[in-house]
Amino acid sequence: MGLEFAKLAAADGYDLALVARSEDKLHAIAADLRNEHGVDVTVVALDLAVPSAADGVFARVPRCDVLVNNAGFATNGRFEGIEESRIEQEIVLDVLTLTNLTRKYLPAMIERKRGKVLNVASTAGMLPGPFMAVYYASKAYVMSFSQAVAEELRGTGVTVTCFCPGSTQTGFADRANTNETLLFKLIPIANAAKMAKAGYDGMKAGKLVVVPWPLFNKIVELSSHVTPRRLLLWFSRKAVEVESKHA
Repeated sequence: MGLEFAKLAAADGYDLALVARSEDKLHAIAADLRNEHGVDVTVVALDLAVPSAADGVFARVPRCDVLVNNAGFATNGRFEGIEESRIEQEIVLDVLTLTNLTRKYLPAMIERKRGKVLNVASTAGMLPGPFMAVYYASKAYVMSFSQAVAEELRGTGVTVTCFCPGSTQTGFADRANTNETLLFKLIPIANAAKMAKAGYDGMKAGKLVVVPWPLFNKIVELSSHVTPRRLLLWFSRKAVEVESKHA
């Protein structure tokens, strides 16, 4: 969804800083956005899954009026069998870098009395996730963190919005190895452009939490509040479990 967020911001006339590992791809996207919208686009090629990532971004982009923390990945597997280095990278990217970037850019936003932060969480953050324990827990952190900081900022002119999409047509499932799960085989997969617009519009409106349609996302949100915990865990497990892999 990062590309879709960039398109929406460029269409609104924002100059952009695009951050990811793939420098060639970023330059191609930047050229398209410059040509189509006439905005300045800075390319920052670095790995956001290292502890010093936020320092590197801030050094290249010292001012930010709208911060979109979208990067993240997941791992599908038994927790004790996942490589420790991958667990660390997942937590750094999904939690630490998001937190540090928010901390670095908030003071100047508060001083200017305007600014917006969009933290991309997930409906996964609403319940525990067996076989994707770290990812679900990371997104629960993003939800809690975003809402708490948003409350601290009330009245400052700066808003924090937590965006909670469900299964979406991106490269996420390939990296997480979830293409063969019930979550991605039986449940309608949302369009990335539509999801990004829902989150972006919610951010512009200063909403605290955005849970977009389709209906399944709303069902997950409701179920997380009313379903008995053991049953919720069973449903959560079955959504991402690959029997041959996890047996």
